[in-house]
Amino acid sequence: MRYATLLAALIVVVSPSPGSGSESPAAPGSVLKIATFQADVTPPLGSPLCHGSVAPAKEIVDRLSARGIVLIGSSEPLVLCAVDWVAISNEGHDAFRQSLAEAVGTPPERVAVHTVHPHDTPGVDFTTEAILAADGIGGAMFDPEVAREAIARSAAAAQRSLTGAVPLSHVGYGRGRVEQVASNRRILGPDGKCVMTRMSSCRNEAARAAPEGTIDADVRLVSFWAGQRPVASLTYYACHPQSYYGRGGVSYDFMGMARAMREREVPDALHIHFDGAGGNVAAGKYNDGSPENRPILAARLAAGMKAAWQSQRKVAITAGDVAWNVVPVSLPLRDELVENSLAKGLADESLDLRARVRLARDLAWTRRIKSGHEIPLACLRLGPVCILHMPGELCVEYQLAAQKMRPELFVCMAAYGDDGMGYICTQIAYSQGGYETGRVSRVAPQVEAVLTEAMDRLMPDR
Repeated sequence: MRYATLLAALIVVVSPSPGSGSESPAAPGSVLKIATFQADVTPPLGSPLCHGSVAPAKEIVDRLSARGIVLIGSSEPLVLCAVDWVAISNEGHDAFRQSLAEAVGTPPERVAVHTVHPHDTPGVDFTTEAILAADGIGGAMFDPEVAREAIARSAAAAQRSLTGAVPLSHVGYGRGRVEQVASNRRILGPDGKCVMTRMSSCRNEAARAAPEGTIDADVRLVSFWAGQRPVASLTYYACHPQSYYGRGGVSYDFMGMARAMREREVPDALHIHFDGAGGNVAAGKYNDGSPENRPILAARLAAGMKAAWQSQRKVAITAGDVAWNVVPVSLPLRDELVENSLAKGLADESLDLRARVRLARDLAWTRRIKSGHEIPLACLRLGPVCILHMPGELCVEYQLAAQKMRPELFVCMAAYGDDGMGYICTQIAYSQGGYETGRVSRVAPQVEAVLTEAMDRLMPDR
C-alpha cells in the first residue's frame, strides 16, 4: 500500500439548512455531538514533493497523519479539513471536498478543505495532471494514484468516526503571542517599492536586520469540550510553516512539531493546525535555514499555542449557536495569462520540466476561470467565534482586515484552501513588485475588492 502525505483535520457540524449560503440556526438547546479520528498517511519514498519542484521523497523525517473531529447536530454535516500537503488545487480540491461530502452525507458546499503548506509534501491538482499527461509528462508534479488513495482513506476515517460521537457541551477560544517566528517577507524601500524579499530561511544580514513588518503575531485557538474533557484543539497562525526544505525529507516541519508538543502536554485532545493568511509571512528574520533551528521555531510556536490554551474562555454551545455561510466569488484573471501562449509554451519540449509544470498550472487555472468557475468562501459561526475559510496563499493583510471588520467577535482565518490561483496579494502590492506579485500570483489586483466585500458578507453583524 502506498501512502500520500496527508494531515486531514475534519470538523463536521450538522446544521439545519442544506446547501450553500446563509442558514437559520437550529432550535435553541439542540444537542451537538463530537467524534474524533486519525489515520497514518505518510507518503511512499520516491513521491514528488512541492509540485515536483524539489527533490523527491528520500526519507521519512516525520510520520504524518489524517486527523479530525466530527460534530453532529440536527441536519446536514459541515466539514472542515486541514491537510499536511503544500497545496490542493482545482479539481484536486473539488475531489477532496466531494469525497468527504459523500463520506459524511452532506453536499460539497458544506465542506472546506485547507492545507498547512509544509513544502516537503505533495502538491495535488488533478486538472494540471490531466494537462501534463496529455503532453506525455504525467506524474511529474505528484503521484495521482497516491493522492486518490489518501483522499479515500481520509473519507473512510471520517465516516468511521461517526459511530463514536459523544455529547459536546462547550467551545473554548483564546489567543497567545508568538515571539520571534513570523516576519513579513516583503521589505519596502523609501519609494514604496519592494526592494528585498525575506523568505522562510534567510542569511542576508540586511534582510534579517529589517523590522518584522506587517504580521499577526498571535496564534488563535478554538477548542471543543465534552464536559470537563477537552476533545479537540484547533489553532490558527499566519506564517509559512517551513524552516528548511527541498532535501527529500518528508516532514510536517516546525508547525507540525509544535502541534506534536501540544499533544504531549494535553493528550486528551486531538490537536489540529490551520495555516492562516501567511502568504507574505515567513520565519526568515529569525531563521538562517540550519536544521537545528527547526525545533527552536517549533518551541516558540508551541509556547504561543500553550498561552492561547491557558487564556481561553469556555462558553456553552448547542446546535442553535452554530451557523454556516458561503459566498462564491469569481476571482479576476491576471492579464498576463493568455491561454494560447501558455499552451504553446507547454508544448515546447526544450523547456525544463519544472518550467513546463509551471505553465501547465497556469493553463489549468486560466481555463478554470474562463469556464466561469467560482471559489466558495465560507464562514463558520460558533457562538462568539467566527472562522473564515479562504483560498490560496493569502497575504496577512486580509486576516487583519477581517479582524477589524468584526472586533466584537473572535475571528480566526484558515487560508490555503483551493490553491489554483497561487498567491493573493493586496491591490497596492501589485504596484510595489516583489516575488509574491510575480508569476506565482494568477489573479489581478482587483482581487482585493472582491475578497474584502465577500468577507464582509460572510461574517455576521454581531
